[in-house]
Amino acid sequence: MQEVYDFLKKANAYYLATADGDQPRVRPFGTVDMFDGKIYIQTGKAKDVSKQIKANPKIEICAFTGDNWIRVQAVAVSDDRREAKLHMLDAYPQLKDRYSADDGNTQVLYLKDVTATIAGFASEPKVIKF
Repeated sequence: MQEVYDFLKKANAYYLATADGDQPRVRPFGTVDMFDGKIYIQTGKAKDVSKQIKANPKIEICAFTGDNWIRVQAVAVSDDRREAKLHMLDAYPQLKDRYSADDGNTQVLYLKDVTATIAGFASEPKVIKF
């Protein structure tokens, strides 16, 4: 799990794919946090991405650093605990002008049933499951 977190953190930005009915949707994200032994991402409940994850929590994340990339298949699970939201906002203080742990909009989601594949042009793929 740590290797997946470190890769996403180093990438600084990743692309999150969801399903909108039968249409895939991909958008850039930048938040990734480790809390309570899980990897978390963050969004706002008012956003389409949140509604798409609620309808179908299966997501994919893709990121690239140097000569390597990662693909993460997971189920995104919403965590409404205030502590989880505060931890994310403390990790990304620049979000505090738009989000707060008590605003009713901030959503943090942890990844479960993860299969991550790290690959590159010059290396064999490495699969990590947790």
